[in-house]
Amino acid sequence: MLGVFSSSIVSPPDELVAAGSRTPSPKVTAAKLVARFLEANSSAVSVQIGDDVQLAYTHHNQSALRPRSFAVKDEIFCLFEGALDNLGSLKQQYGLAKSANEDQYAKVPLYWGITADGYVAFADDADLLKGACGKSLASFPQGCFFSTAVGELRSYENPKNKITAVPAKEEEIWGAKFMVEGPSIIAATK
Repeated sequence: MLGVFSSSIVSPPDELVAAGSRTPSPKVTAAKLVARFLEANSSAVSVQIGDDVQLAYTHHNQSALRPRSFAVKDEIFCLFEGALDNLGSLKQQYGLAKSANEDQYAKVPLYWGITADGYVAFADDADLLKGACGKSLASFPQGCFFSTAVGELRSYENPKNKITAVPAKEEEIWGAKFMVEGPSIIAATK
């Protein structure tokens, strides 16, 4: 599963930009990243939305417990991996319930990084992004979402708590680790 977004859609996190600058490493453009994914997965489905967004996924090696699907509604394009355990309660409200929109057991991996041309890439395959994003790469924080309206990461469980990035050690693969700060830390910074 791969999603690539231009900086006009998703602003690259400063921490990942800094990580890529600290330790120069090979990167490729967003177009080359998508081409690599499609070459490696001949049965992949790919959608390009203008010049700003490319989404791709494949059912190859798909787990029966974590099916992949693609949906479009009201100009919202979504790639899903996994299953909805609370479908009944979802019918009662618009949008996802908290228990459906977070992976509390970290069953579905998700990574994000920045390509050579500044696009933000999301994928469930760390190796795919390592070769494209270099050190501008991190594991996407569990139970969080990225809001383009506010331009930052937010926690589903604690949406008012700040999410900070801790730079990774030089020998690590990741550029940064994102963590939700607790209430006591927020109160101390105000």
